[in-house]
Amino acid sequence: MSTAILWLRQDLRLTDNPALNACCELADKIWIVYIDDPARTTVFAPGSASRVWLHHSLQSLEQSLAQRGQTLSCFKGDSEEILSSLVGASGAKIVCWNRCYDPVSRACDTKIKLALSELTEVKSFNGSLFVEPWEACKDDGSPYRVFTPFYRRVATRFPVSPPQPAPRKLPQAPASKELACAAELAPTVTIDELGLLPEKEWHLPMMEHWSVGEPAANRQLDLFLAQSVADYADGRNLPATAGTSRLSPHLHFGEIGPRQILHQLLLNSGGQPQPKSGVEIYCKEIIWREFAYQLLYHFPEMIDAPLDKRFARFPWPPVDDNTLYRWQRGRTGVPIIDAGMRELWHTGWMHNRVRMIVASYLIKNLLIPWQCGENWFRDTLVDADLASNAMGWQWCAGSGADAAPYFRVFNPVLQGEKFDKNGSYVRQWVPELMDIDNKFLHKPWELPADARAALDYPEPMVDLKMSRQRALAAFDSIKAPAVP
Repeated sequence: MSTAILWLRQDLRLTDNPALNACCELADKIWIVYIDDPARTTVFAPGSASRVWLHHSLQSLEQSLAQRGQTLSCFKGDSEEILSSLVGASGAKIVCWNRCYDPVSRACDTKIKLALSELTEVKSFNGSLFVEPWEACKDDGSPYRVFTPFYRRVATRFPVSPPQPAPRKLPQAPASKELACAAELAPTVTIDELGLLPEKEWHLPMMEHWSVGEPAANRQLDLFLAQSVADYADGRNLPATAGTSRLSPHLHFGEIGPRQILHQLLLNSGGQPQPKSGVEIYCKEIIWREFAYQLLYHFPEMIDAPLDKRFARFPWPPVDDNTLYRWQRGRTGVPIIDAGMRELWHTGWMHNRVRMIVASYLIKNLLIPWQCGENWFRDTLVDADLASNAMGWQWCAGSGADAAPYFRVFNPVLQGEKFDKNGSYVRQWVPELMDIDNKFLHKPWELPADARAALDYPEPMVDLKMSRQRALAAFDSIKAPAVP
């Protein structure tokens, strides 16, 4: 009987998992493994909130596998050494995995594939994206740096074929003798022993806001399609309403794939989205994520360096730690900013409209480099996707591909009054302002002096108008094209 090893990473699902399906087709037994590799503890490693999500996602997957007569073997250590040991112990005919696209994973995968190819057959698959980063390029083979033509190119692949269903029953796991032999070289650990959860239980309130795992992802998609997608064009901008899909963490960990979402999304539209409909706008959100991965693949430096080289000369002042800390903890004195940062701290997530507002405020009003915000988001978001996070921050900074012009500075007062008109969002996360009249809710510094003095809420850190002018003056100094 032949054995296959399935190496799972950001593909923690059974439905439409090409590496899993290949193992089922090519072998009689499957060894399903997850490896927590300290070598990947770099700038690309998952942050604290993401590791909490990962813990629960692995538990959910373990339960799904058990229902199909299979097990999940977890390991901690060097991926190449562990996989080589498992191949040696089991005599595996093939090792399969789904690709990751960040530069560290790509380099590791190339090295591992080369080493394992001397022992067995190795196959990798696309289990994370609708299109590979090299498949949706311009006619001359160069990558797109503007989203609209990229979307048009990808949309030529609509309609989306049905996803492959989860296997009803999986091939058996390796025999206990094989497991014991491998354990001598690479001992298995429990999910708890991976140490993904923090010692202090700050994560417990955060996880009350979420259901994790493949079944939860499918339920969330069904809920979004039934209740929100029709009004998505407007609802996606209102942070106090459930107008977004909240599928981003499920997508990041591969509990659901973009092909599954797009297929379901287009199912009642004849395979093509109607122009300007909620379906089309959400399709573009999914393809925006694909755009981020294309950029990450072709421009890996975007993670911590500006794509627009002029911004390498931007005159950032020294970062004031106290200013950054007040932004992180939602104590800036600007209600919509503080509401967003507190939502992030308590739930591990932030509404996308508010993400843009808080990013603009950090970069342009506080004049703190976007990398500081990107680092904080990566540590505190449960959906901290490296490609989307870096692209989003560079978009707000004006230094990325298809970015907002630098002179576009979000006014947090106007944004709050437009998208949180009744103040429900601010009042939920900034209860100090619960009883403030809507007229002053988004600008409490304009309250009468006696009412302002009675508030337990900080004064604004900066004047919005003056800080905007300061940012634009700094931008003026780098307007000239960068010298090659």
